[in-house]
Amino acid sequence: MAITVADAPHEHRYEIRIDGELAGFTKYVRRQGVVTFIHTEIEPEYERQGLGSQLVRYALDDVRANGETVVAQCPFVKSFIHRHPDEYGDLVSDAST
Repeated sequence: MAITVADAPHEHRYEIRIDGELAGFTKYVRRQGVVTFIHTEIEPEYERQGLGSQLVRYALDDVRANGETVVAQCPFVKSFIHRHPDEYGDLVSDAST
C-alpha cells in the first residue's frame, strides 16, 4: 500500500492518496502568507487508519517550510494543532485569535 501526500494547489487542497486513489483531502485558502484550513475529509473506506492525521501533519509541515502561518477553521485541523501544541502551536496566525 503506497501512501502519498501532496499539495494540489490548482484544487486548493492537500491530498492523501493510497495506491494513486484519492483517500482524502484538506481544503484551504492561501492569502498573503496565511493558509486558512476550511475542511478536511477522509473517504469512509479509509477512516480510522490515521490518514487524517498524516495528511494534516504533512500540510502543516509544508506551511512551516513555506514560512506561512495557519488559521484553523476546520475542526479537525484545529483539534490536531491543539493536541500537538509544541510542534504546531507556533504556526497559528494572530488572525485566528
